[in-house]
Amino acid sequence: MLSRTAAALVPFFGRLTVTLDGDAELAPGSIVAANHTSLSDPAIVLAALRRQGVEPVMMAAAGLWRVPILGRALARGGHVPVRRADPRAAGCLEDAAAALARGRIVLIYGEGGIPDGALATETPPRPFRSGLARLAAATGAPVVPLGQTGARRVMSGSGPRQLAVLATAPLRRPDLRVHIGAPVRLTGDLPTATTQAHAAVTAAWLTAAGRSVAPPPPVAAGAATV
Repeated sequence: MLSRTAAALVPFFGRLTVTLDGDAELAPGSIVAANHTSLSDPAIVLAALRRQGVEPVMMAAAGLWRVPILGRALARGGHVPVRRADPRAAGCLEDAAAALARGRIVLIYGEGGIPDGALATETPPRPFRSGLARLAAATGAPVVPLGQTGARRVMSGSGPRQLAVLATAPLRRPDLRVHIGAPVRLTGDLPTATTQAHAAVTAAWLTAAGRSVAPPPPVAAGAATV
């Protein structure tokens, strides 16, 4: 239901364009790793993936399950709540691994949150947490990098500004661009694998943004959890 709703609503708020590398593949049992810039980009990513015939299992902050209607939709769709700073936090990776074993595609945000600030400017993906690399190592699943731009022009900032930006988006019709890269197999220890994933998503983000500059140097992975 979430994917269908996103596919119907996102074109109302902006012009969605989806591009793929020539060897991009969204095979069953894959992990899609996306950059996270706004509260609106999950809907944009879901709409883009549905154009490719994919309705993923999404890993998202557990607090969303407490939101009326949305929480019930997340539960019915088998999406995975991520409980940080909680003894049950590791269980989200087990739930995601089980979804991959069933042939589902799992969507994860390696950054684990959105950047601060009210500006609608695009910024490179921030350092990744280790959960993505740990999930890939535990399951052997390929990681499909996904870069998106434009979401902050649909919703950014905090409080009233978020609502104001969202309310004017149908009039402004910002460009929403999603690029899906070729799958990668993460190798090495967790910091190395996390750096590989970050570099792949950054490259996809650069393509989505239409930039020809080289990506920033790899960021050393931290020890933080999902």
